[in-house]
Amino acid sequence: MKEIIITTQFKAFDAIEDLPNDIQNLMGQAVEIRKKAYAPYSKFRVGAALLLDNGKIVLGSNQENAAYPSGLCAERVAIFHAGAVYPEAKILKMAITAASDTNTTSTPIPPCGSCRQSIAEYEIRQETPIEIYFMGEIGTIYKSESLKNLLPFMFDKKYL
Repeated sequence: MKEIIITTQFKAFDAIEDLPNDIQNLMGQAVEIRKKAYAPYSKFRVGAALLLDNGKIVLGSNQENAAYPSGLCAERVAIFHAGAVYPEAKILKMAITAASDTNTTSTPIPPCGSCRQSIAEYEIRQETPIEIYFMGEIGTIYKSESLKNLLPFMFDKKYL
């Protein structure tokens, strides 16, 4: 038997004001779109903002449905919209924020597993890492240089 050790590395920012200006703007847009999420069941609102290499910013918020699991997470709403409207553009940066209607979220909340797989598909396809910034409603923001930090064993087309 052989033991495999995998390490990941993140940067942590104490507040939105500590982020670079372009990321402050991106996270600010994620916060605003988060407020428009349709989350009547979970009461958990998520907003995502993508910066594309063509300079466009694409937004997404989670959209729930009484017939689970028919809803869609904010990250996938934004990614799929970008893929449909700007199919040749690369996703450079992603800002994600999550908040609960019932309590304050103060720890960084990463993308769920389904979203990680969807982000992986685009990162692998475009052959360029996607910087991912994620936070709760308030508090620390984590930065990952690539989805590989969040999903070190990515499943992609080479396994098919």
